[in-house]
Amino acid sequence: MIRQRWARAWCCVLICVISLCIVSVNPVFGATVKKSVSRPTVKKPVQQTVVKNGPVRVTADAAVLMDVVTGDVLFGKQENKRRPPASTTKIMTAILGFELGKPDEVVTVSQKAANVGEATIHLDPGEKITLYELITGALVRSGNDACVAIAEDIAGTEEQFVKLMNRKALALGANNTHFENTNGLPLKEHYSTAYDLALMARHGLQIPQFASITRQRETKIHFLDPNVFMDLKNTNKLLWNYPYADGVKTGTTTAAGKCLVASATKDGRQLLAVVLNAPDRFGDAKKLLEWGFEATETVRMVTPGETIAEFPSVKKSVQVFSDDPIDVSIPKAKRGDLRTRVIWEKPPNLPVRAGERLGHLEVWLGDQKYNSVPLHSKSEMLKGS
Repeated sequence: MIRQRWARAWCCVLICVISLCIVSVNPVFGATVKKSVSRPTVKKPVQQTVVKNGPVRVTADAAVLMDVVTGDVLFGKQENKRRPPASTTKIMTAILGFELGKPDEVVTVSQKAANVGEATIHLDPGEKITLYELITGALVRSGNDACVAIAEDIAGTEEQFVKLMNRKALALGANNTHFENTNGLPLKEHYSTAYDLALMARHGLQIPQFASITRQRETKIHFLDPNVFMDLKNTNKLLWNYPYADGVKTGTTTAAGKCLVASATKDGRQLLAVVLNAPDRFGDAKKLLEWGFEATETVRMVTPGETIAEFPSVKKSVQVFSDDPIDVSIPKAKRGDLRTRVIWEKPPNLPVRAGERLGHLEVWLGDQKYNSVPLHSKSEMLKGS
């Protein structure tokens, strides 16, 4: 069983590494990442903050506001500063739980998992419970013991699972993150950033089961042996006092302070706020999210299949299009600063094959490049035509 789980785990790691290499080598073709069924194409987020002077002052030491679909950063305050992430760590634990495990597989709780202290779901050695219920206990009630049980089920040991967490973080572009455990209990080399946590939460929200669990105010988990139910109440109070809130995870330790990763959806648009070491974490998150909904917007710059330009061939121009959309999220006041540039990669001569890549389109806001998509010929144009 352990051999099978490791094979499954290393397969996922290999895929992550390959994906990371593709993005590094070719930013044009690496501009999109996994998308959910109901969402538009999701592009890899930019590394720079669009605007610093967003909402009025927030109490958080570090904060970021990100559009979930586009990945664009709308506000940042020390967003790349390394800090203890506390229980927001469990976002990554849950992601790997769903990606590497089978939700309905039965887990037998070990002595080590049962011995984990602080916030727990009170696991006892020998109890049997499904992986899905453990992930629910980790996300809703912030069970430290549940995280260790998840790790042992998937990777054999917590230490081996943590290695997978760090590899996954790098594959997602979370370059200022290093995990030492699965639950966020304080350790010197256990750190992340507001920006990195937003990347991880954004990825998690594209997993339907992850998104479903983190939006629940209250739920029950079912233990198989003994056959009992446990009531759980979400630690994320924003789910009660902000009507648009729909996730994600709290975290609190003495070293980290009060932390929150919070998502909200309004008029079909989902934003993600991260606040670290925030005395008023729920107030800060609500303030950031409301500012984002009111002062920023998502603009579609490229529609798939739409004629973008005409390739200047010697005798006759050829229409070009993109297979991929480009959506950008920006402050409303900056919409007039958006620009597009067509870069031709082929000399203006024939022949041109139908579907041939002839160049790419770039979208810029001032001196910041947001994204680019390849441009392909709509028709064939032969020599002598």
